[in-house]
Amino acid sequence: MRWLHALAGRDARANRPSHPGRGVAKLAAMSRHRTRSNAFPTAVPILGGVSELARKYDGFILDIWGVIHDGVRPYPGAVACLRRLKAGGKRVALLSNAPRRVAALVQAMAAMGIPGELYHGVLSSGELAYQELRTRRDPWYAALGRACYHLGPERDKSMLEGLDLEPAARVEEAGFILNTGLDRDQESVADYEPVLAAGAARGIPMICANPDLEVVRGGRRIVCAGALAARYEALGGEVRYHGKPDAPIYEACVARLGGAAPERTVAVGDSLLTDIAGAQALGLDTVLVAGGIHGDALGVGEGGGLDGRRLTEFCVRAGHMPTAAIPAFVW
Repeated sequence: MRWLHALAGRDARANRPSHPGRGVAKLAAMSRHRTRSNAFPTAVPILGGVSELARKYDGFILDIWGVIHDGVRPYPGAVACLRRLKAGGKRVALLSNAPRRVAALVQAMAAMGIPGELYHGVLSSGELAYQELRTRRDPWYAALGRACYHLGPERDKSMLEGLDLEPAARVEEAGFILNTGLDRDQESVADYEPVLAAGAARGIPMICANPDLEVVRGGRRIVCAGALAARYEALGGEVRYHGKPDAPIYEACVARLGGAAPERTVAVGDSLLTDIAGAQALGLDTVLVAGGIHGDALGVGEGGGLDGRRLTEFCVRAGHMPTAAIPAFVW
């Protein structure tokens, strides 16, 4: 089961420290520390922006929601930052736990004003789940059958297109459950208790296409598919997860970077237990966008900037220490 930190507000774009030269030195020192010991360092280096990362890295794996946009619109300065990375010849791959196919993500970002020309590849947890259902190479998937109960909103129907599946009107009629989240943002896990209990009691396996527990969309906190899956497991149900922090999605994303050396590749995300943990498990340097889901806990946006001690203590409690942190994804 994946237990993620409670997500917090994403309104954090102020008071960025500006010491470019020191930032590069701090990044180098942190990288050396990580090769010597698994012990946590005394402090997480706080950088002013992505310009300080561009001096050290050629490949960038970027989380989407919480780093580039908030589900409704891009964060201030995020698109300009992507343009600067492109102008600098950097390789950029976007990596998301969205329970949707890549084409749907690309279309949604374009509608927000984030053109596809600014990145070199996109991968989502939804795409990985879809491909497993399509190929059925994994014995676990081969045994699922064709009757599918979709637990999720209409906007995720692309997860079913082109697959030889039979929609099940009731969970009791399904061979498996495809979980992409709640139908409406206002709902809670408790609203789905009858469906979850019925499925778990019958031993119906569940595919979770988004391990996140919750997210903030346009300033509002909403429950994600991962919360439904966690409850399903608590009821005794079986769940197969796709997405961060598991290794396969990172390995597939690295392949989209076009040969950027691992030691010159950095993963940037706003969640310690998905973005940071997953990339670190693969041996990559990581940068936390502190103004994302942990923004409230870290006091980002309260004025006075990002407090280094508060940040480090928070990371220690979470069990994951990023290579560095930035308040927001800005240049």
